[in-house]
Amino acid sequence: MATISAALSISFLPPATRLAVSAVSSTRLKRAARFRCCAEPPSPEQETPAPPAPPSSLWGVSTSIWTTGVAGLGLLETGYLSYLKLTGSEAFCPVGGGGCGDVLDSDYSVVFGIPLPLVGMVAYGLVAALSLQENGEELLPGLDDLDIRLTLLLLATSLATASAYFLFILNTKFVGTSCIYCLSSAFISFTLFFIRIKDIGLARIQKFVGLQLAVAVIVALALTNSYSSATTQLKGTDDFVLEPYKIEVTAESTPFAISLARHLHSIGAKMYGAFWCSHCNDQKQMFGREAMEILDYVECFPNGAGKGKKMANECAATGLEGFPTWVINGKLISGDKELSVLAEESGFASEVPEQS
Repeated sequence: MATISAALSISFLPPATRLAVSAVSSTRLKRAARFRCCAEPPSPEQETPAPPAPPSSLWGVSTSIWTTGVAGLGLLETGYLSYLKLTGSEAFCPVGGGGCGDVLDSDYSVVFGIPLPLVGMVAYGLVAALSLQENGEELLPGLDDLDIRLTLLLLATSLATASAYFLFILNTKFVGTSCIYCLSSAFISFTLFFIRIKDIGLARIQKFVGLQLAVAVIVALALTNSYSSATTQLKGTDDFVLEPYKIEVTAESTPFAISLARHLHSIGAKMYGAFWCSHCNDQKQMFGREAMEILDYVECFPNGAGKGKKMANECAATGLEGFPTWVINGKLISGDKELSVLAEESGFASEVPEQS
């Protein structure tokens, strides 16, 4: 339309003026044509952005496949533990007896009112979905390769931080308790973390260290806030009251047991127990009647157990997670122990044989 309007306007000009305008227009058109002909089309490299770097491999297998497999194991474990937690079933503990159940039934198995295994199951499921997306599956549209890899790195950082926090809880609050599921979950989380580090590469990971530290601090603070009011509770006692009773120690004390009891008393060692605890009664029978009168024994439920009953303040402040628990030289030792073990832990040496 602009060309037609220009031609019509030129046609109404005087001949001399028309010739001059035509010459100028012709020159401009030639320059434009020359510009169009001389301008080179953009190269294919300029039109198409460089493709993202492919995921690295580990022992000939891509890190996305490794991530999917390891996250799948975590999903199976947390799914099983979620089922136990939601149904109130007892955990199968191949190693360590009932230690797994003690941890799963404690206050530390819940985060902000949500069962911890359920949180882990969601996290592992998200990791598995993202790693499948990284491997070519279109499960979560709208995410590019960089978004996926960075999200997986931060999720792995969160899981590793939480696992390190829970290992600290296990070693401070559940002394002497063996929890195979806790250890296997930590192994899975740390494995995912190192796989994602391998995927990003040590050279590029330095760009995200600050972000990783921020995520780790947030996770640690959130867990600390959630567990700030965690206490030891007697499972299944919300609907009844168990009045305290006393079981008489009938076994006679050996000279070794009496000497050990005097030594434990002299160093300030204490045995914390509960009247309803069969292992506590077994421990008392090992020492015998005379030795138990010498030992410093603390009953943690002197007013009974159940609804409206609380643990003794001394026991709650000690951080007990099971009974019996010995405190010897500042160290918490959970479970009923042989006299020889208690003698070794307390540094007791006697010329009287244990069997005498």
